Amino acid sequence: MNFPDLLEGRLIKRYKRFLADVQLADGQVVTAHCPNTGSMKNCATPGSRVWLLDVNSPKRKLPYRWELVEVEGRYLACINTGRANALVKEGIAEGRIEALSGYGIIQSERPYGIEGSRIDLLLTEPSLPDCYIEVKNVTLLGKKGLGTFPDAVTDRGRKHLRELMGVVRDGHRGVLLFNVAHTGIQRVEPAWDIDPDYANTLVEAVEAGVEVMAYAVDLSIKQMRVGTRLPFHFGKPF
Repeated sequence: MNFPDLLEGRLIKRYKRFLADVQLADGQVVTAHCPNTGSMKNCATPGSRVWLLDVNSPKRKLPYRWELVEVEGRYLACINTGRANALVKEGIAEGRIEALSGYGIIQSERPYGIEGSRIDLLLTEPSLPDCYIEVKNVTLLGKKGLGTFPDAVTDRGRKHLRELMGVVRDGHRGVLLFNVAHTGIQRVEPAWDIDPDYANTLVEAVEAGVEVMAYAVDLSIKQMRVGTRLPFHFGKPF
């Protein structure tokens, strides 16, 4: 997945969840759309280098969208969670995710489950069980390369885990795939300190047969693509 030319600036502040004020290299201050519903903990520090996309659309209220941020002056993270599904879909189609190979059809946003959900990706092949994939974007870096999810309490995330347990009970594959869009993260664990209910539900889901995978994103200001598989561990609750 290639980026169009991005505009570099410095983050002034993120506010009201979906807004960010940024000073561009020429000194102009603009308000950009922030496409991230999470807390963006450690990814929204004022003064950080950021990169914006000029969406070039008269239908958009804001002409710029925030895409990337430099974390701790050395790592790059993609905060646009809307890119995660398309990136994983591309990675599956290109054979970058070996554990999800062999499926001929990839569908997006299909209704499923008993709680009125929509699955991020559905893989089908006549000779294989259907594979339901929920994609979660990971950008919260802790100590020694540890990435954790979620970065805020997520009732919606727990709902998705329950739905995945349901498809496993019905004889299908249920997969939770962590899209690790942060170049400093080397392994992934649940964020027990932020949302222990989610972490405990994830333990329950794995015991019920839900598969968990974490994949690094090879990321630059020019492009992003699915990289190597990363270790996932449950860690210990705080």
